[in-house]
Amino acid sequence: MADDLVLCTVERGVALLTLNRPERKNAWTVAMEEEYFDLLRACERNPDVRTVVVTGAGTAFCPGLDAHDLEDIAAGSSRPPSRDRRPATYPATIGKPIIAALNGACAGIGLIQALVCDVRFAAAGIKITTAFARRGIMAEHGIAWLLPRIVGTGRAMDLLLSGRILLAEEALALGLVNRVVPAEDLLAQTLDYARDIAVNCSPVATASMKAQVYAAAESSLEAARLQALGLWADRHKGHPDFGEGIRSFVEKRPPKFEAFARP
Repeated sequence: MADDLVLCTVERGVALLTLNRPERKNAWTVAMEEEYFDLLRACERNPDVRTVVVTGAGTAFCPGLDAHDLEDIAAGSSRPPSRDRRPATYPATIGKPIIAALNGACAGIGLIQALVCDVRFAAAGIKITTAFARRGIMAEHGIAWLLPRIVGTGRAMDLLLSGRILLAEEALALGLVNRVVPAEDLLAQTLDYARDIAVNCSPVATASMKAQVYAAAESSLEAARLQALGLWADRHKGHPDFGEGIRSFVEKRPPKFEAFARP
């Protein structure tokens, strides 16, 4: 519906979620956050969804918190969310791949939402910034953990301390985004990538990998090795996807993996 804050369509195993406040450049609000996170949870539970793509309506992805909300917070008059608020890093807990299609300006909490996606495609020439230092606040919502792990400590300090604007092409060179494509091809290429995962990659394997990568960021090499052994024994060794993955390789055909969704 046009008045939904986040739109959702599902086709060929891919859910497309679109932040839908184009009149405000998709500026972040608590209400939009609640809808977005609810839809992510619904996608996780839906066996017809194997991957998720998130983008913005109109000419921006998300330039950060809505200016009206910022003014309310600065004045001390902001209202609490309608329920217990999930952390801004919630998408990282969703057991399905999430790919961001950054179609325009991406800043502040909008950048954080891009960073907690698993893969990021960006339209050529878009502007990206952390922005926090220029708003007089600290590095919000775990970006001080996320950004150094993606681009390295020195580059993260540059982007956080300066709050400078960088273009998609520099973001690619820094490793902040995975791919830069012409704006007119962005959504098509991102959806193609997501569909390839949906069709050819085991849902139970991608769910395990996502959990492994985030856990490994705070553990040792040996702990990561032992976690992999545990997942092999408890989840993958006897799972039909393992047999299908081997058979499809030997028979030189596309795999037909089982649907997988968390309860």
